[in-house]
Amino acid sequence: MEIETLGIDLGKRTFHLVGMDKRGRIVLKKKLSRSQLLPFIGNLKSCMIGMEACSGAHYWGRQFIKHGHEAKLISPQFVKPYVKGNKNDFNDSEAICEAVSRPTMRFVTIKSIEQRNIQNVPSIRERLVHNRTALSNQIRGILHEYGHVIAQGITNIRKEIPTLISEEDIELTALAKRLLQELYEEFCDLDCKIKALEKQLQQISQESEVCQRLEKLKGVGPMTSTALVAAVGNPREFKNGRHLAAWLGLVPRQHSTGGKAKLLGISKRGNWYLRRLLIHGARSAMRYAQSHTQWLKELIERRGKYKAYVAYANKNARLMWAIMIKGNEYQYEA
Repeated sequence: MEIETLGIDLGKRTFHLVGMDKRGRIVLKKKLSRSQLLPFIGNLKSCMIGMEACSGAHYWGRQFIKHGHEAKLISPQFVKPYVKGNKNDFNDSEAICEAVSRPTMRFVTIKSIEQRNIQNVPSIRERLVHNRTALSNQIRGILHEYGHVIAQGITNIRKEIPTLISEEDIELTALAKRLLQELYEEFCDLDCKIKALEKQLQQISQESEVCQRLEKLKGVGPMTSTALVAAVGNPREFKNGRHLAAWLGLVPRQHSTGGKAKLLGISKRGNWYLRRLLIHGARSAMRYAQSHTQWLKELIERRGKYKAYVAYANKNARLMWAIMIKGNEYQYEA
């Protein structure tokens, strides 16, 4: 029994394996526990191992590479067309095995430990920001019932809540003030944690020579540069900057037929967090660039400012790929 490709349907405690030979015939069907998987893989001859890109897939990919195998991760949407019959774990493993052997298949790059470390910081920060927003909305809702309206924005919460709690000539009971005090303390605690994580991102950016070069672009700061380096890893995985922009979902979707091209809104594929950072960075940079760049003025007049934001983000993504590949800094025209 000589296995050429091995498809693994990953789980938390159980793993279903289907192996195929060079002719594509199934020569192995096996169910293993978590403790049995690595010893089994270690005893196999070197082969190509395919998995869906899901939770834990990058860890297993790194482990399989250490054992001398070629590990490939596939987006679940590309595996689904190969599932035959009803959905079950062995059918999923067989579909993965079929998909991984296709010469035109697109794969997900396996993340290193360093990349995962960097990606964890914005992920935790994002959750804390959501919690802070929910908390500020709850504070506004409570005060609204007592006849006090606070304007939108985190800054207004910081300014007005201490004043309202300390005032005596106000229609707030002692219980309401105590509850608001506890909510405000929780709000301040979230603020401190978010700032601490932002400092960590700045430190990571300062220690990375690649990030420092990327931040020379207008609209790119520490959060965007670190997110791109962590998500992309090796930029040579992309043929050119346009492929990177397409991977980030910054290009139009197509619905073309009969030789007639029909372009829709952006595809929104790939890393939504990085795409959002690039678009918000473009929005900020365009306040300055609009008065100095002729192509941007013409684009806004022709397509509107919102499409111009995406176009600017697309351009920055392509420039960032070029900077990472060539190892130089972007030079703006005088």
